[in-house]
Formats: sequence, structure tokens, C-alpha cells
Amino acid sequence: MNTLAERLQLVMDKMGKNQVELAALAGTSQVTISNILNGVTKSPRNGLQIAKALKISPEWLLNGTGEMAQTQIESNVAETGSFDLWDRNTPLNDDEVEVPFYKDIRLAAGNGFADDIADYNNFKLRFSKSTLRKQGVQYENAVCVTADGNSMEPVIPDGTTVGIDLGNKTIRDGKIYAINHGGLLRIKLLYNMPNEQVKIRSYNSEEHPDETADLKDISVLGKVFWYSVLL
Repeated sequence: MNTLAERLQLVMDKMGKNQVELAALAGTSQVTISNILNGVTKSPRNGLQIAKALKISPEWLLNGTGEMAQTQIESNVAETGSFDLWDRNTPLNDDEVEVPFYKDIRLAAGNGFADDIADYNNFKLRFSKSTLRKQGVQYENAVCVTADGNSMEPVIPDGTTVGIDLGNKTIRDGKIYAINHGGLLRIKLLYNMPNEQVKIRSYNSEEHPDETADLKDISVLGKVFWYSVLL
């Protein structure tokens, strides 16, 4: 399945859904679905809604990476239009861990987060220890940040809260990573390339074409293990 159109058609066939039915499930128009299937639209802005309607992974649908089935990891964040934040004085349940939530990121020039970032705002999100274990994330390596910009839409829209595993810096093609690129925090798909280079890809490829960078010019902060989007 090399194209978005092929992947979408495959899932629609498996589920026995036609264009009109899928459009109703995803809250969009039949024309939108038709344009995707005909190859006219290659980076749909409502791709996340379509993936959710089909109960499949948006990464697989839009980029062909990972598994078709959606894998979810949940935090105990209350989704009421904004995220609930806890300070250090709020007691934790036995199966909970506090994950730092850096709303205003500052990066060091070359080696990741600034040395004094660890305690400068005290915002926390609560995650279940068991769900972090399932993802292979050590509690002390988990942090959350806010994605900025439209380059990863529709999967990770502007303002999305993203969980990063600082202990997982090994690049696996097509996975999402947080990187420090010239002092700028970027959430991107990465691909290994020859000659110690890396391809940097955005889901919104129409506005943000692929880039190539030398590995020495970026610092991989960690792999994205979770994100939460309010539709």
C-alpha cells in the first residue's frame, strides 16, 4: 500500500463502507473522500477525523508507517477543552506518575533541553505507570511539550500536547521524534539516509516539503510516544 488512496480504499473495502457512509462517519463530505481516493488530495486536513472514524492509526493511513490498527496510550488528563494541570502538592494514586509538561520550551544550542528546564514551571500531567510500561517508557524519561505550527497537521495540529520518551533517541524510519534543530524544537518524521544524513518529513508536505540535514546538525531529543488532540 504505497499511497494514501490505496490505504484508504483497502480499509473501506474491509469495513464495507462506501464514500457517502465514510463521509458521514468522519463528519466531512463525499467529495472530500472522493478526492482522496482519486489522488487529488494527498495531505487531507481532516485525515485525523477519517482515521478516527475508521478506528485505524492516522500514521499508517497518512504516511504508511507503523501498523494499521490504532495503538493508544492514555494519560489521566481531563479533556474538557483544555488540559488539567497538577502541581507537586496534589497526591498521586498508586499507579500514577507525574510527567513534566513544558508549555514554554527553551532549548540549549546543541544538546537538547536547557539545563535548568526541569523545574521552571511546575506543570505536570498524570500518566498511568502501566500504560507507560506498555510503551517501554521509563517514568523518568517521559516529558510532555506543546507542538507548534501546522507542519504536522492533520495528525498533530498546532497546540497538541505531545509525550516524548527522552530515553529513545534511535531513529527508526517513519517514526515521530522531537528534535533540536538549531535551537528550535521540532516534531517530525525522521528517516535515516546515507552519508550520516537524515530526512525530515512533515505530514503537511504540501506546505512543508521534505528536508535533508546532517546528523551532526540536529539533536534527537526523543521519540514521540503519545499525543492528545481535541477535535
